[in-house]
Amino acid sequence: MDNYEYTELLKKVQIKIQNIEGVVEPEKIQARLKEIEELENNPKFWDDAANAAKIQKEKTQLERKLQKYLVAKNAVEDAQELYEMSKEENDEESLESLYEDAPALEAQIRDMEIEMLLSGESDANNAILSIHPGAGGTESQDWAEMLLRMYKRWAERRGYKVEVLDYQNGEEAGIKDATIIIKGENAYGYLKVENGIHRLVRISPFDSNAKRHTSFSSVMVSPEIDDDIDIVIEDKDIRIDTYRASGAGGQHVNKTESAIRITHIETGVVVQCQNDRSQHKNKATAMKMLKSRLYELELEEQKAKEAGIAKSEIGWGHQIRSYVMQPYQQVKDTRSNEAYSNVSSILDGDIDKMIEGVLIAMNRS
Repeated sequence: MDNYEYTELLKKVQIKIQNIEGVVEPEKIQARLKEIEELENNPKFWDDAANAAKIQKEKTQLERKLQKYLVAKNAVEDAQELYEMSKEENDEESLESLYEDAPALEAQIRDMEIEMLLSGESDANNAILSIHPGAGGTESQDWAEMLLRMYKRWAERRGYKVEVLDYQNGEEAGIKDATIIIKGENAYGYLKVENGIHRLVRISPFDSNAKRHTSFSSVMVSPEIDDDIDIVIEDKDIRIDTYRASGAGGQHVNKTESAIRITHIETGVVVQCQNDRSQHKNKATAMKMLKSRLYELELEEQKAKEAGIAKSEIGWGHQIRSYVMQPYQQVKDTRSNEAYSNVSSILDGDIDKMIEGVLIAMNRS
């Protein structure tokens, strides 16, 4: 990198910081934090535990966003100031150090830019993620399990917590169905772009003739909704079935009908939970999953109306990404139109760049 390239980089990140400032609105955040501080100083504020918890959550998110913005802004200003001083004094050592730090500075601003795209109503929420294999038996069920592992590894990389809500083994390998909840700030904001059909092309390990197979699995992601969001589900709207849990672990597995499956009759949405020994607890969790899924469908319908397109065009049942392992190595997303060759790393959870690429592409469209 030379002086011209570094000057251009500084111009670019300064423009981005200005754009980010317009989204963050630090003065409004500071004003809101002052309001919250005044609320906290009122003893009656703590009498309503639910409302206090909600305000505390808002406070934490606002403080984190403001702090991250200020750190990024100061980093750009410090780099600019040090660059001007180093040029005036012909300090080659400092200039070289700035050049070496340039990629990290650019990445820091990009990270902040991505976070600003996660400003949707539910983006900060936890994510409920379900995986369903398509037609193809063992091959598709194995692919579904590979996807499940990918998302678990991604969550681990980000320091998120993962809880298994439902897990049904395949007959020979893989899974028939699985649902997990990924807990962490902006989990849904990131994972919402994973909604859709995922396609795998590879030499099947289950084919003695070593032929190439194509498998499909669907991924559905919903935000874990807050209790204060009012979604009414009446008994006549649903069908509840109980069955014996079939997942790994737990003495209750295959002994009692503690697992719950709920079908929402009007929409056809099906959720199931078997992670607890208690049928009542599984039912409560399944109802929360159902409300989250219906809330997500409502958001999709609103977006469709705003965009003036039919609901079916934006549903989750469309192919969004292809993972090709043979005859070449490539993962390509149909929305960002970006291709990646590090297939093994991606399947090991290294999917941040793909997700960010889609978020940016969707924001531009």
